[in-house]
Formats: sequence, C-alpha cells, structure tokens
Amino acid sequence: MTDPLKDPRFFADPYPTYARLRDAAPVQKVPTGSGGRHSYLVTGYAEAREAFADPRLSKDTTRFFADRPSQRDLHPAVSRNMLATDPPEHARLRALVTKAFTTGAVARLRPYIAALVDDLLDTWPDHGTVDLVESLAVPLPVTVICEMLGIPESDRPLVRTWSSDLFAAGDPARIDAASHAVADYMTDLVAAKRSEPGESLLDALIAARDGQDRQDGQDRLTEDELVSLAVLLLVAGHETTTNFIGNAALALLQHPESLARLRAEPHLLGSALDELLRFDSPVGIATFRYSTEELTLGGTLIPAGVPVLIAPGAANRDPARFPAPDHLDLNRGTTGHLAFGHGIHRCLGAPLARIEAELALHAVISRYPDIQLAASTENLNWRHTRLMRGLTSLPLTV
Repeated sequence: MTDPLKDPRFFADPYPTYARLRDAAPVQKVPTGSGGRHSYLVTGYAEAREAFADPRLSKDTTRFFADRPSQRDLHPAVSRNMLATDPPEHARLRALVTKAFTTGAVARLRPYIAALVDDLLDTWPDHGTVDLVESLAVPLPVTVICEMLGIPESDRPLVRTWSSDLFAAGDPARIDAASHAVADYMTDLVAAKRSEPGESLLDALIAARDGQDRQDGQDRLTEDELVSLAVLLLVAGHETTTNFIGNAALALLQHPESLARLRAEPHLLGSALDELLRFDSPVGIATFRYSTEELTLGGTLIPAGVPVLIAPGAANRDPARFPAPDHLDLNRGTTGHLAFGHGIHRCLGAPLARIEAELALHAVISRYPDIQLAASTENLNWRHTRLMRGLTSLPLTV
C-alpha cells in the first residue's frame, strides 16, 4: 500500500481520499515516509476528538526521536517548541502567553485590525484582477503578529519568506535553513530588546525570563524556551490564519447563495465562521503525536511508540457528526468542529484568527459586490503540505 496522502490530487481536493479512508476505518495503519515506516491515521470525528484529549498520545518529539538517527538539521527553537511538549512543561509555557490571546485581549485589537484591512484593500483596483492571498490573506495576519511581537516593519518581508520556507513540503534543506534563519533572527531581536525595551508581547516574555520570579528554584522560562516560544508565536500566529481567510473566501465564492446571504445580513458572518472552518479547515493534519503505550482507538489497536496522525480536515467532514458534510450550510450548528484542535493543545490564537478572518471577509464582501473568481477551480494552486490546507494564490476579478 502506498501513502494515500501523497497522491498529487490530494492537495487540490483531499476530501474524497479522507472519505474513502474514513469509510474503511476511522483509525487505520498507513505507510508514511520511506523504509517501511507506518503511522496511524485518525479520520473519524469522535475518534479525533478522543485522540486530541488522550494523554497517552504524547507531543514530546524530543523523546520520540532521541534514539532515531536523522539527516535533518532543524534548529532546536523550531523542533522543540511549546507544541512539542507535554504537561507540566506545556502548561507552564502556555500560561506565559495565554493572556495575550484571550477573547477580551484580542477584541481590543479590532480597531487596529480593521484599519489594517482597509489599508490593504485600498491598494486593490476598483476594477480588474487581484490575488486575495498575496494582497490580504498573507499580509494581514503576519503584520498583526509582527506588531504584537514588536518586529520592525523593515524585517517583516524576511519573516514572511522564512515562514513560508518552513512549510516547504518535500524540501527538507530549505526547511532546515529557514529554521536557523528565523531562530537566529529572533535571538538577535531578543538581545536588541534587552538593550531597548518596549511594550510588545516579546518584551513581556523577556521580562518573564529576566525577572526574579522563581518556582521551585527553577527559572520560569529558559533562554532557549524564550527564543522557541517567540518563533512559535511568529510562525503559528499567521500561517493558519492565512489559510483560514483564503479557504473561507473561496468557499463563499463557490457558494454564491451563501455569499449573497452574508452580504445581505453581514451580522451573520461571525457565526458563519465556524461552518467555514469546518468546511475547509486550514489545518489538514495536526502536528506530531505518538503513542506512549498500547491503546485502542476507534476499534483499532495502536501499539506503543508509533506516530498517530489526527486529521481535523477529515474529522470535520465526518457525516456521523455533520450530516451532508460536503455541503456548506451557514445554518449548521458547528461549534464542535476541530479546526482549532481540542483539549490542552487547542489553538491558542483561535480568538485572534477569528477576528482577523471576520474583519477581512466582511470588508471584501461589502466593498466588492461583484467579486468573482478569476480562475477555474481546477486551475487553483494549493500548498503541497499535508499539515496545512491552503491556497498559494486566489485570483479574483473585482
């Protein structure tokens, strides 16, 4: 059996593959990589939700790969971040940044984000063709997270390049090089901010690292953890939101009745976001997990010490949870979707992503009543990575 997720057609439309796999078994053994290695793929909704919350599925990549030789050269700040930890380390690190991403905290950013959206759309032509990904979905979230972290405007184009390179599936050398570039940059930025402190989120993390707050004789945050956390916030803080905005815009353009309804009733957009997230989730397969002991999930026995891949993109199209899942239904109750994950690792930036997507989509819908796709669905280009589900471009006629 070949890896079912390596079919070139999978990136353009993964959902038939997900459905076929889920129909066969909601949890199953699949080949991954080379050398006869296997993982267990979770495609059912109930099973994915259970797996997200199961403490026997560890995210400690350092422990998993400790005795496994590798040709990779990822910088530790990228390979050993908060996402790759278990309790209690995960809870300690997450607590340091949670306050910056609460619903109330990000709500205070609405005026800034709305103004930024307007500035970006002011560069669009009144009539003609524009790429929504390049001109809105990419610069909006990257600018917001850079502003939150205190990254100078002159450095932001580099940040965008490195972040894109980190998800260059099939090009490990490019990924490894980007990991060192962004980690080295963040190390230098931390040093610069120590010399000239500011009021950014990164400054607050530096203060937590350098302060006298101790727990059980331990620093709350080591220097390596500080850099790693900053890199994670930078990259995770915009990549998924870019995909969220692009995927949602495409879904609405492909469903003109839904687009017309939101144009007529813009107050519904906030609640429609969950259905848009469910319909085409910005994360196809969640970040790495492995079994620390033998367990049974979805009737499938998973041995200890093997990777387990949870696919929110598949789970969110499970007809057992969402009837007629391939239909976009803005009336659907979808608050239980798994686009942001579930459990202790649920996406920290979900409130921020929702506000950015809401304001971006509302502005596009209201400003451009005649907006249309400028390319056929078959000719759209999708990112060739199983982790992220997103467009490389979305050409529109305005």
